[in-house]
Amino acid sequence: MNLCVRLKCFRYNISSHLYRYSTTSEAIEQNEQVIIDDSDVAQAKEEEINKKRNISRLSMSHHNLVNGKRPYDYPMSLAHLTVKYNRKMYGKYGSASGVNPSLCWPTRADIREKLEYESEAYPFTIQEMMETTRQKRLAEEEKILKRDQEIVAKMAKLEMWKKELRNKVAKKTAEAQAAKDKKERLVEEVRRHFGFKLDSRDERFQEMLVKREKEQKKQEKLARKEAKEKVMIAKLQQKNAEISENK
Repeated sequence: MNLCVRLKCFRYNISSHLYRYSTTSEAIEQNEQVIIDDSDVAQAKEEEINKKRNISRLSMSHHNLVNGKRPYDYPMSLAHLTVKYNRKMYGKYGSASGVNPSLCWPTRADIREKLEYESEAYPFTIQEMMETTRQKRLAEEEKILKRDQEIVAKMAKLEMWKKELRNKVAKKTAEAQAAKDKKERLVEEVRRHFGFKLDSRDERFQEMLVKREKEQKKQEKLARKEAKEKVMIAKLQQKNAEISENK
């Protein structure tokens, strides 16, 4: 009889303890759920307050840029996953960017590619480029010196060229004046030939003028021929005299 009573009491105690434990667990879970719900509500309220504080109406990325922060806390496109973008973020925001600084160091492939590019783009050494630049400078200085010398030489001949030009102009002026005087003399001779005043536009006057011009040209031609013959005779005489002296 006592054993049965004890068993019943033991079962009752276990049942009461289990009931208390289950009740306590449910209460703890409810309390945790309430705490989580309260934290979510608080975070939502905080976000709402921050949104209302942003009176500029800028987007979050632009707002971060204005305040010197990284525009995005997590990637928004494939470009944000590239090494170039992350290097840029670290270079601008430092450790606050959250980027591993080891990404800023070039890889072996980057170094190899850079060396290949430099070997093609800049095939000469610094000494070779300096020597090439020196040779170009010497050639340019020699070119300038030669040009200066040519200018000095031309300036020395300037007076002679001026004199030749003045003589040429004077000769042409004299020839033009002589032709004009010759024409006037011919016209005067034709007028004297007729013995009376005759219009220079008259047909008879023009025919006689042409005839006189032909006669004058013929005389001038004969005169040039005679002068040329005289020069040749003089040269022959001088040459014969030199031969006689040599004998």
